[in-house]
Amino acid sequence: MNSSEIECKSCGGKSFVKATDYINLRPMNKKMTMGSEKIYTVCLNCGEVVSIKILNPKQLQRD
Repeated sequence: MNSSEIECKSCGGKSFVKATDYINLRPMNKKMTMGSEKIYTVCLNCGEVVSIKILNPKQLQRD
């Protein structure tokens, strides 16, 4: 998703930033795994999170 192609559904804003919270997402049954970082796309006008992407989804697969 290219930030220049999207529009915020809450306010109509067109300026976005990509951000992370540095807390990895992990499968519930694998608490000791590293998991994967989340990347948020946030509207700079109202703060609405318009997208959440998992950086390495294969890290969430079961063995």
